[in-house]
Formats: sequence, C-alpha cells, structure tokens
Amino acid sequence: MRGRQQNRRRDLATAAPGSDKEDVIEIRQEQAHVSFSYEAKEVERPTPAGTRFLARQPILDCNGRVFGYELLFRTGPLNVFSGDYDYASRTMADNTILFGLEELTGGHLAFFNCTQEFLLSDLPYLLPAEFTVLEILETVEPSNELIEACRALRAEGYRFALDDFIWQPQFAPLVGLADFIKIDFLALNQEERKKLHAALPRHRATMLAEKIETEEERRQARREGYTLFQGYFFCRPQMMEMRTIPANTLHHFEMLQLLMKSPLNLDKICPLVEGDVSLAYRVLRLVNSAAYYLPREVRSIRTALVLLGDDIFRRLATLAITSELGVGSSPEIVRMALVRARFCELAAPRMGLAADEQYLLGMASLFPAMLRVPAETIAASLPLRKEIRDSLCGEANAERRLLTLAEALEQGDWKHCDEIMQASKISPEQILHNFEKAVRWSETVLPSRRPATQTRALRA
Repeated sequence: MRGRQQNRRRDLATAAPGSDKEDVIEIRQEQAHVSFSYEAKEVERPTPAGTRFLARQPILDCNGRVFGYELLFRTGPLNVFSGDYDYASRTMADNTILFGLEELTGGHLAFFNCTQEFLLSDLPYLLPAEFTVLEILETVEPSNELIEACRALRAEGYRFALDDFIWQPQFAPLVGLADFIKIDFLALNQEERKKLHAALPRHRATMLAEKIETEEERRQARREGYTLFQGYFFCRPQMMEMRTIPANTLHHFEMLQLLMKSPLNLDKICPLVEGDVSLAYRVLRLVNSAAYYLPREVRSIRTALVLLGDDIFRRLATLAITSELGVGSSPEIVRMALVRARFCELAAPRMGLAADEQYLLGMASLFPAMLRVPAETIAASLPLRKEIRDSLCGEANAERRLLTLAEALEQGDWKHCDEIMQASKISPEQILHNFEKAVRWSETVLPSRRPATQTRALRA
C-alpha cells in the first residue's frame, strides 16, 4: 500500500440540512433497476425496517452539465432535514460504505455537510478523497485545532467548500483552504454580495451560487462571476431509499469495549464481526474500495481485518455502531445468514474446502435478499476469489456444494440433500450434527425472543 492516504481507507458520503418541503422522488434499488415515483405532496408513510433515506441535489456548471451532487441526510421518506447535524454527518459517511459512491453520485464529486465534531474526528478519512468535497457548515468555529485538521485532510487530497458563507476575518484561514465558496443567493442581495466579494482575501476558490430559483437569478449569478449553480430552478433534491443489512446490536457494547484497547485483540473481535452480518458487510466493502489497492483476495474476516489495520477498523466499527444504535431487533434473515455461514464453516473440512472462506460464502449468500440487490452486483463489490463470486451468483461449482446443501436443508428438499451427500461421500449424521450445531450457535450469537431452535431432521 502506498502513502498515508492508502493507510487511511474510506468509502463515501455525508449529510446536509435542506429544510423546505419538496416533491418526493424515491429511488428503489431492486432487480438492478432504479425506479422513480413522484408524489405531489409530502405524505408521512411508515418506514420499512432496515431502510435508510437520503437525498441528493445536483450542482451544475455554466453549460448546465452536472458537476457534482450535494448528498443530504434524511430520517424518513419526507424530503426535509430533521435531527442532529453531527449524527447526520456520521450516518451519511456510513451510508457511503454501505451503498458505494458510484451508486450515489455516478462518479461525480460528492459534497458532504460536515460539523466541527465530524471534521475533528478521523471519520472523514473513510471517504475517498478523489470524489469528496467536505462542506464546512456555517456553524463551525474556525479554531486552530479545526484549521490544523483541515490542513491535514487537504494534504491527503480532500477538497473543501464553505457553506452559506458570510465573510468574517477569522474565517480567512479556511478561505485559503477552500476550493469552493457557496453563497446563499436568497439570503444576500446584490449589494451585500458585492461587498462580500470585495472583502474576501485573494483566493483560488470557485464561487458557487446556491438557492437559485429563477432564470433571472441564474443570469445575475453568472454576471457576478459565479461558475457553479445549485437550487430549485434546476432540480429539487431527489429522495433515495436504500435497503441496509440489519445489525446485531447485541454485541455492540462488547465491541466498543474491545475497540478501546490497543492493539486490537483479533481473537476476541473476529467472532463478534463474524456474528454481525451488517458489520462484516461493511468490512468487506471497505476492503474492496479503490482506496486500498489490495494485491490479493480476502478469504476470511480475520484477513480483512488485518488488511484494514487497527486504526481503520476502529473508525469503521465505531461509525457502524453509532449509526445502528437504537435500530430495532434483527430480522430472521440475519439468523438464517448466520446459520448458513456456520454450517458451511463446520462442514467444509469434510469436503476439502477452506472453512473461513465457506463462512464468508454462507453469510454473503443472503446479502442480495437483505439489500434487494442482484447477486451479481453484490459479488462485484466484494473482494472474494472468482470461484467464490461465481458461487454467490449461483454457479454450481465445487465451492458452492455446501451452500447448495444448506439451501436444500432449509427448503426440506431431501432428495437433493441425498444427491449432494452421496456425491461428496459424507453421511447424513455428520451433516445433521453440523446443521444442529450451526442453529445452536446462531441462537447464542443472536438470541431469539421466542423458543426458536427449529431444526429439520434429515431423512434417513
């Protein structure tokens, strides 16, 4: 790995306020298609479990081409901001890891609203510098500590925008670091904007006019020297609804305790990550991000954690946990993923397969159902061997035998079970024993609220 930036690791997006009511544009990612639905009014609807919402608004250049998108935090289907700004910044950073920058901005620059707390943390380094513009909110105090943190980020290739900017002398160091200065066209009249421009020290920042709502305002902004534009005249923020993998919150407090120790105890942490499908997915996505330039495939959770390194995993796990705390209990699909993973791991040696890799395959087999995204899309985003990715996509290769057997067990397809066991020369007793152990293990990792151990017996 090359340079400090590659040692930082990251993967995507942050938050933004936006308080006016707008039409709702909802994006669902299903069957590899993106569908849009429009509502004339803001209507409160129940939020499905395991769903996150965000919005994006395009930033256009003088020719009307998309220059980038501002990514906006939303708590539900209503296209308005509510909640805590620092929580918004953290959750949007977590969203980038879960969903990928390409999905959110199509490869354009992403503008993320950042609080002072967020900028002073290590979390911005989880975002890819080449696509990231850190938008400093107007509420930020330009302390020496903040300025030094921004300089360190700039040294790693991050760009900055000053949001709703009003000139004050103490902001001069931030102006010197800024790549973009955003001026609220509704908040200032022409004379006030002229005075602001005159007061600015010499800088290289691009001027961005936001809150543009009419053609005349766009023309006036161009006459005043603005080259980037954002506002309702061009496009209202588009709502995006994305499915997430439910987290296993039962282990979060134990995980937080372990994260406080240095160096990390992988012998204790690995089982916790393996028992939290949501965190394991984040780990694999981040390892596979372009920021890592990894030379090899990942064949176990332990390998992924070693490649990430202690500092990056601490940031990732802390971000995931703080984003998920308060979410309801995990659905049954997570339990099924854990049973598959453990069963494949236990039975792997009998088939001459790698136990750690089979654990990953069993768990990842239900990522598509959790996220409602095609298996091909999931497979392409994970750093697995080609044979394992092919197995995930349904190819009946040698690596998929145990997963196919697990699926047959779940469905009660005893004929198919017999065929697989006979071909692999393993006994029904061995398979039943492993399956029962997997079910019992899943109950210790993810306890049920009801008597749960429902194990199907294999036909003799």
